[in-house]
Amino acid sequence: MTPERHDEPRDLTRTLLGMLCVGALIVAAFWIVRPFLAAAIWAMTIVVVTWPLLLRLQRRLWNSRGLAITAMMVVLVLLLAVPLLLAVATLVSNADEIADRVRQLIGYRIPSPPAWLVGLPMIGERIATAWAEAAASGLDGVWSRLMPYAGSVTTWFVAEAGSLGFLAVQFLLTLVLAAFMYAHGEEGARASIRLGRRLGGRHGEDLVHLACQAIRGVALGVGLTAAIQAILGGAGLAVAGVPFAGLLTVVCFLLCITQIGMLVVLLPAVAWVYWSGHPSWGTVLLVWSLVASLMDTVLRPLLVRRSADLPMLLIFVGVIGGLVAFGAIGIFVGPVVLAVAYTLLTTWMDLKPAPLEPGSTRLPADAP
Repeated sequence: MTPERHDEPRDLTRTLLGMLCVGALIVAAFWIVRPFLAAAIWAMTIVVVTWPLLLRLQRRLWNSRGLAITAMMVVLVLLLAVPLLLAVATLVSNADEIADRVRQLIGYRIPSPPAWLVGLPMIGERIATAWAEAAASGLDGVWSRLMPYAGSVTTWFVAEAGSLGFLAVQFLLTLVLAAFMYAHGEEGARASIRLGRRLGGRHGEDLVHLACQAIRGVALGVGLTAAIQAILGGAGLAVAGVPFAGLLTVVCFLLCITQIGMLVVLLPAVAWVYWSGHPSWGTVLLVWSLVASLMDTVLRPLLVRRSADLPMLLIFVGVIGGLVAFGAIGIFVGPVVLAVAYTLLTTWMDLKPAPLEPGSTRLPADAP
């Protein structure tokens, strides 16, 4: 007879309690670091993408890691400060023009609706009636109709201002974490490879390298393409004499990052140039805008596929979903997270199954 093993319930209880303790520890650790997750992901993305540049700077700066990190911090600060300073300088230099436009808007009289508007099917008569009422009441009547929505608009502006303040704090935190990762990059890489080896053996190490390639591919494909397009679009606006070119360049960059495209800004600018009585410059700006806007169809796939083969739909969903989930910082975090998950999943599915052991049988292909 086989002797009874009275220690099995005790071992099972110990295992369950151990799993519960480990799970509680993971949840508690995640809850503690949750405010730093977005900044940590952003810092890791920056470090992974710019690591070759850091090593190049280190070799040029007498092989000093500290000097190289300082130079990288200056570059990262300028990447945020230059667009903001450009936008502020544009607003300050055009303050008088903005005041004149506001005064003109206050004294503006709405014209009567055109005759062809009434002839539009289904909606023409309604639009013409509303237009005529607005023209009769003037801007005062329009403002009185918009006043009930002023509270919602004010609340939205306050929320956006708070989001911008939170973004500034996150950026400073990202700089601190990026400096720490720059200083201990080799140790972090070895730890990641050891973790991948522990979880999946040789395939785990390969997945770590693929995740790194996905991060670089998204950062180059989305960020660098948006920067190049915004610079070209801003140059066209400045040459054509469009006011607030610096501020519009920043807006173009944000629109390119969100995958909306900068034609939303450039086409009204082209219309303004034509309306100002410069048809030749308007035509030049129109052609320049179309070329600069269509560059992403060629440039982005080339940059992304240099590091990882990722579908453009995944990048678009990552940008919009990241923006909704994490706010402004999610524009960069969302595509990276989805790209890493997509790369890991496709690589795992492409792995060949392990060979069958002798004597084992394989289920038929149509088995449930």
